[in-house]
Amino acid sequence: MTDYLLILAAMLAFFVVTFVIAQVQKNNGLIDITWGLSFMLSTLVSLLLGKPGGAVPIVISVLVLVWGARLSWYLIRRNVGKPEDFRYANMRNTWDPKTFYIRMFVQIYLLQLVLNFLINLTTITTNLQDLAGWSLLATFGLVLWLIGFFFEAVGDRQLRQFRANPANKGTLIQTGLWRYTRHPNYFGEATQWWGIFLLAISGGRNYWLILSPLLITFFLLYVSGVPMLEKKYEGRADWEDYKRRTPKFFPWLPKA
Repeated sequence: MTDYLLILAAMLAFFVVTFVIAQVQKNNGLIDITWGLSFMLSTLVSLLLGKPGGAVPIVISVLVLVWGARLSWYLIRRNVGKPEDFRYANMRNTWDPKTFYIRMFVQIYLLQLVLNFLINLTTITTNLQDLAGWSLLATFGLVLWLIGFFFEAVGDRQLRQFRANPANKGTLIQTGLWRYTRHPNYFGEATQWWGIFLLAISGGRNYWLILSPLLITFFLLYVSGVPMLEKKYEGRADWEDYKRRTPKFFPWLPKA
């Protein structure tokens, strides 16, 4: 239990520093960048505390570090130097100024800390308890993670290249992986955590860690991922047509 509390303390310090910097810069979009970085932090601290020797925790840690580094770099390139994201700008304009800072810290930063910790319990617990050996289930989990990483990394790259082309301004990307799912990056992120979960239970224990992939999938599908983005385009003719033809989350062939 002490190790878990130490990890939480390190994460809290990280989020407090992030919050202070974000308020000085008047840009709470920084919290998006720290999403991947905070996973990396809890992973590294749990590695130092647990000192695992088995293959599974080492592989899981490497996967989370690779995922976190790629996502953070992608968001740094996308967000740094840009105006505050429309979601946080809307909060700044509509929330009561008297309670804005405390509400922002509790509702956004602390909530993200809790979610981050719960989702990464697969990594933290596996590092602290260690797992010996490798199994077929671990191999299947690794393959599933690779599939998810492909969808997230390639989907983000295709979107960045699409937006970089001035000819595409004001239009929706409907090519590449975006032809088969409206959210290949979100699908990829959820899939990666299901793969990590399979790795974490490959030793035949800790099945309760299914909380991790269930939580990230729920939030991406119903709370902060898909719903917020789709609401932004709601009512646009091109979006409604794209929405009719293209699967929402799980990739499949588009309708004629």
